[in-house]
Amino acid sequence: MTKKIKFAIAVLFSAATSHAWAETYPSKPIRLVIPFAAGSATDAAGRLIAQGLSQRLGQAIVVDNRAGANGQIAAVNVAQSPADGYTVLMTTNSTHGANSYLYKNLAYDPLKDFDPVVRIGTLPFMLVINPAVPATNLREFLNYARAHPGELSYGTSNTTSLICAEILNLREKAGLVGVPYKSSQQAILDLVAGRIQVMIADFATAMPQVKAGKLKVLAVTPARGSALVPNAPPLASVLPELNLISWNGLFVPAGTPRDIVARLEKETLALLAQPEIAGKLATIGYEVGPMPRAQFALFVSEQMARWGTLIRAANIPME
Repeated sequence: MTKKIKFAIAVLFSAATSHAWAETYPSKPIRLVIPFAAGSATDAAGRLIAQGLSQRLGQAIVVDNRAGANGQIAAVNVAQSPADGYTVLMTTNSTHGANSYLYKNLAYDPLKDFDPVVRIGTLPFMLVINPAVPATNLREFLNYARAHPGELSYGTSNTTSLICAEILNLREKAGLVGVPYKSSQQAILDLVAGRIQVMIADFATAMPQVKAGKLKVLAVTPARGSALVPNAPPLASVLPELNLISWNGLFVPAGTPRDIVARLEKETLALLAQPEIAGKLATIGYEVGPMPRAQFALFVSEQMARWGTLIRAANIPME
């Protein structure tokens, strides 16, 4: 048998096997890995997606929070999982954008180790301060910080909050002291308690404290502003490069059968088209912005370059 015939048989066998898997998929629970702690914006959105997809696929979807190291723990776990469609990563620009420029020895390759499924949407951030800080707007806050160098601390729990805060601190010579946190919930609690004074936080985490009057909003990250806090100016009004928005998307281990990836893509896009789902996500400040896998793959490549530029601008050294 010639090599060409053997190759053709192998291709046909692979295609038939892939189709057979897709015909019976899913036949057992799917694990949705989330790289941040329970209660985070990604977790809140992920649980809504898991519930909706479970109904559409007719199979349970178990949420598995694996927080730590800016998403590296979760990313490595998924990259090393079987490429059979039963492990899905719901992640952000942390694992598939910034981490490549923050860590010298990243234990996974964002492009080679994963196949993109669909982008789900975007999540804006807001700059919030403890009410004890004597400032009513962004300019007053920056002036106060410069007048009291080293006295104000800011919390960071993900790459978006870290990079945005570092650029603001550097460009405005604010003299703020960074404090890293494993989770945004812990950072917000310390901010409310006054152990830190400022944070650039996602809407889902910060908004409940804002509504309760325990935190003050001074600015938001989208350059267009936000309808949820209409009186807060964009950070881009001070620094144009701070038009930053985090995004979420679904990935599977590289090599997952195409028919299965297509099924996940189709069902997720159909789910996101439901007004009820968009409405629920909007309550946590989340903006639905679906992208099919081909477009999403290009978006991820562009985002990696974008976050690399921002990290270099912030002079953040690699760990």
